[in-house]
Amino acid sequence: MPKLSAGVLLYRVRDGVVEVLIGHPGGPFWARKDAGAWSIPKGECTEGEDPWVAAQREFVEELGLAVPAAPHVELGAVKQPNGKIVTAFAVHADLDITEAHSNTFELEWPRGSGTIREFPEIDRVGWFPVSQARNKLLKGQRPFLDRLMALPDLADLRDC
Repeated sequence: MPKLSAGVLLYRVRDGVVEVLIGHPGGPFWARKDAGAWSIPKGECTEGEDPWVAAQREFVEELGLAVPAAPHVELGAVKQPNGKIVTAFAVHADLDITEAHSNTFELEWPRGSGTIREFPEIDRVGWFPVSQARNKLLKGQRPFLDRLMALPDLADLRDC
């Protein structure tokens, strides 16, 4: 059975340009990577769990902020290169991210040193026009941007 994940692709419209909220993974493996490293806020969804409930929980864990109260649209599921299946939900809302802070994880670093260090799951978060986010997002999550831009409400808007 593949691992399941669920996330929220928060989007807003500024001056006719669609922007999305994405996060950069924390920890030493991602420290010097930018293009193709960012992700929508998401996390594990257990078998039988409502993906929308999991997506909201994971958003809070990764950003320390609640998903704004607004309708959500399911963008469907995408199988990632590692076999994980991610279900995403689009929510049209603006969110002040100045107070965003992620939960943390522990990792032996440097590897083999015996030293356990704590790192944030997400070390930074930002709003980006869809065209810029397309470059930053993990390749396996880019189809969610296409699905977002195909929504009827966004048909006449720009992604850059």
